[in-house]
Amino acid sequence: MISDESLFHHSLVAFYLIAPPTFISLMFLQAPYGKHHRPGWGPTLPPPLAWFLMESPTLWLTLLLFPHGRHFSNPKSMILMSPYLLHYFNRTCIYPLSLLRRSPSGNGKKTSHGFPLSIALTAFFFNLLNAYLQARWVSHYKDNYDGDGNDWFFWLAFFVGLFVFLCGMRINIVSDRELLRLKGEGKGYVIPRGGLFELVACPNYFGEILEWLGWGVMTWSWVGFGFFIYTCANLVPRAIANRQWYLDKFGGDYPKSRKAVIPYLI
Repeated sequence: MISDESLFHHSLVAFYLIAPPTFISLMFLQAPYGKHHRPGWGPTLPPPLAWFLMESPTLWLTLLLFPHGRHFSNPKSMILMSPYLLHYFNRTCIYPLSLLRRSPSGNGKKTSHGFPLSIALTAFFFNLLNAYLQARWVSHYKDNYDGDGNDWFFWLAFFVGLFVFLCGMRINIVSDRELLRLKGEGKGYVIPRGGLFELVACPNYFGEILEWLGWGVMTWSWVGFGFFIYTCANLVPRAIANRQWYLDKFGGDYPKSRKAVIPYLI
């Protein structure tokens, strides 16, 4: 039987191996949900249900695995895992409820479609892999919890990373709320205005990238930085496609100076 250490190692290698093909494929073919919805991808789910189901392993699998780590009872491991769980409580529970509560008004134009089951399943299995790696690293394999001379480094990395993480989470949540507000007006897709929307097409993605950069710093690990790299591979191509979608739809009305996801850069 394969040992957990071997499983963890091979899972981490796979984590890095899937990032390049993800980036390359998404530069040419966008996942068919939201603005990029198109038929022919099989059965669909209501978006709130899809988001809840595909993100849920980040909560239940993390909470299932965490107590079996050798550092489970160490307060530092619990503190370190908390930002990850905070993000995914929002993404798994609060965000789907926000989608569910949205009630379009105005002329009633529909701006959302069903979420392809195939895409939701792909995300579900990725989240199984990611939750396993993050939970096992923090609760079991990380080795500088016990004040062995590196205690200062643990707290320095944690607080610097936490600051970046919380800044990113605020950007992500505020941007998502603005997009949901615009959809709730029932006017169809419009050009978002104000805040970071004046700098980039997808500040919600920029916020999420910042979050997982902060997580990489907090964990100071190949696991944490691997998630940051995969997040970039997944979100940067979609942000570029979203910016092009806005340009195609709104033409000269859309500010061409706006970048896709990283202010002033990309």
